[in-house]
Amino acid sequence: MDQLQLRLENQVSPVAEHVSALVAVVRPILVGAVYSLKADVVNEAGGYDGVRLRMLPRLYRRGDGDCGICFEYAVHDALARKDSVVTERVSDALINYCKVPGQQISSILFGAEKSGPVKLIETAKDVLTKDSSLLYGSRGRPVKLMKHIDSVAAAFRRHSERLALPHSISGLWKADLFVGNTDSDRWVGTSVKINPHQLEGARGLRVGVVPSRQGRSDAIQKDDQRNLVICPLPYDGAFMEVFYSGWGIVQQFIEADANMPREVALPLPADRTVAKMLVDRRDFPVLEVLDALLPLAQPELLSTMEKYVHIFERRKGTPTIGAAVAPIARKMDA
Repeated sequence: MDQLQLRLENQVSPVAEHVSALVAVVRPILVGAVYSLKADVVNEAGGYDGVRLRMLPRLYRRGDGDCGICFEYAVHDALARKDSVVTERVSDALINYCKVPGQQISSILFGAEKSGPVKLIETAKDVLTKDSSLLYGSRGRPVKLMKHIDSVAAAFRRHSERLALPHSISGLWKADLFVGNTDSDRWVGTSVKINPHQLEGARGLRVGVVPSRQGRSDAIQKDDQRNLVICPLPYDGAFMEVFYSGWGIVQQFIEADANMPREVALPLPADRTVAKMLVDRRDFPVLEVLDALLPLAQPELLSTMEKYVHIFERRKGTPTIGAAVAPIARKMDA
């Protein structure tokens, strides 16, 4: 049987210091890089425990869709830690446009073997109950989300499974998030796209989250043609700053063949400090480096819960654990 990894991460402390915050976000990015490696490559290295940090530049291959996946995680993380800019905007879409009752907003990150450095199905069955209802924007009774969650995950991987989904939610497998209010236990399927032109409507999807475009209105709008409530997020450099910095550190480190990147590649002192931490540990296994960096990361920045749920047959060579790139945004004082 294949396994779903259920991983719920919540930020429990504000970003206090830039270097430790960068270390906190670099760790899951490295985990994502390791667990995205092909099984045969990992086996040749002696298993995941044998992959040394200096080997990543030769083993890791960056995917074209990585930035979009990271944006999904950034939006989810912002909702999970109640970032005011994102939470207020999405709450407005839920309450005033989707008529979702309640006030305790929450997000379930739902991904099924997406390409790039993130290979993780992250849901939150700890959050869902047997009464959790999905509002899909058409006439009819809401469907019970817990009842269909595994079928929707299977539908992402196999076309035949899509045909078995109820007609009203036949496109729900395209959801990136389930966003809703825990006090009312009502949820909506949400698509998150860093490129607004890639946003598509589908049966079961209700909200589309995209970055706002410079010079364009960032007002929430109802798109009747796609049956989506379009929710543009105001672009603020602080929102993605820590994540993009951490992502850049890892990419420049890999590009420099696990040596110290040139100053022009990482000109900021905090970025170079974190990169040097990696360079100093390049001869150690990546998983050991992650453990070594843990005391240097901002304490209690993230709280993580994990468990596994069997759902369908597992393919040979597929790792039983994945990795989440959980982007950590820093809120800057005005």
